[in-house]
Order: sequence, then structure tokens, then C-alpha cells
Amino acid sequence: MVGHIALTSHPVVIVSGQGQENGAVPGSDESPRGWWFSDTQARSFDARQQCQASLGLEESVEAVRVAVRSMGPFDGVLGFSQGAALVAMLCSLQEHNQEPHLQFRFAILVAGFRSACTEHQQFYDAHAPLVIPSLHVFGLEDQVIPDRLSRELLPMFQEPRVLTHPGGHFVPATSAHRQTYKEFLERF
Repeated sequence: MVGHIALTSHPVVIVSGQGQENGAVPGSDESPRGWWFSDTQARSFDARQQCQASLGLEESVEAVRVAVRSMGPFDGVLGFSQGAALVAMLCSLQEHNQEPHLQFRFAILVAGFRSACTEHQQFYDAHAPLVIPSLHVFGLEDQVIPDRLSRELLPMFQEPRVLTHPGGHFVPATSAHRQTYKEFLERF
């Protein structure tokens, strides 16, 4: 899902952990969604699944491209879970001038990770870290995206700011966490 929220002078693009339809959830009326599928046969996703090729990433980048063109400009981009993994890829595309419509001034990645898909490694092979200011938020008890996976994303960014919390797979919002968000965003 691509949405937007005004936190700075321009809105921020929100890239949640939900993109394209991804099969049915047992016991639920909703279909899970994803930005790409790591298992192209089952049309499913697992952050820990190694794969050679994925399905849906180009369509997901196009969805963000369309949102930026039709609703932008945006000061920054925020992603959660697989959406945060997509945000890291978008930042790479932006800094390597491969997406001229992307002009984010900052990125917030909540429960982010590096894709384990071989075809996505191009986003992580830069000779220098990405200079876009970034805030990385993750839970120390996250069972969906373990903190070790979120930490593996940090070297991709120059001077990443890190906010950890003792919980699981969610966006923390206590007053202390909100203060960290505020301090990060005040720069923009």
C-alpha cells in the first residue's frame, strides 16, 4: 500500500508491508499482500527465503513512481517490514540516478531488511554507503524480521540513525519513541 502523511513541509510517502495480493490467509477474509514474491510458484514471500528471481518488484517500483508523480512532491519515505526493504531499494535507485522522480530527503525504515533474492543484490553492491539520512527502527523481540536482519541493512547507509525497542513487529509509539522521530524529522 502506498499512502502519504504530512509530517514535514511536504508529505511523506508511506510504503507499508503490503503491496500486491499474495494468496489467502487461513481464517481471514483478507488476502495478504507483498511488494514482491520470493517464491514465484506459490506467490508467497518470506524475508529469510533465498531465491534467484522474484516476482512483482518492477510493478511495485512503478506503483511508487506513479504515487510520487501524482501526489508528490514528498520530503521523505517511510516503509514497514517488506515495505522498508523496498524503501532501501528505492533509496539506492535514487542515489544512483536511476529514478529521476524520486527526490526523497530522508528515509525511515521500520523492521527493514536486505532482500535475500539474488536479483536484488544490485541494490546493495554500491561502493559507498547511501548518503540519504535514514532512521532505522526495529524490535529486539521481532519474530517476523529478527533484529539481526534489520542490522544487516545498516551498512548500506552512511551514518544511519537507529532506534530499537524491546518489542516485536510493530511501529513503536511511546513518548520516548515519538521524541526520537521528532528529533530526526526536525532536520527537514
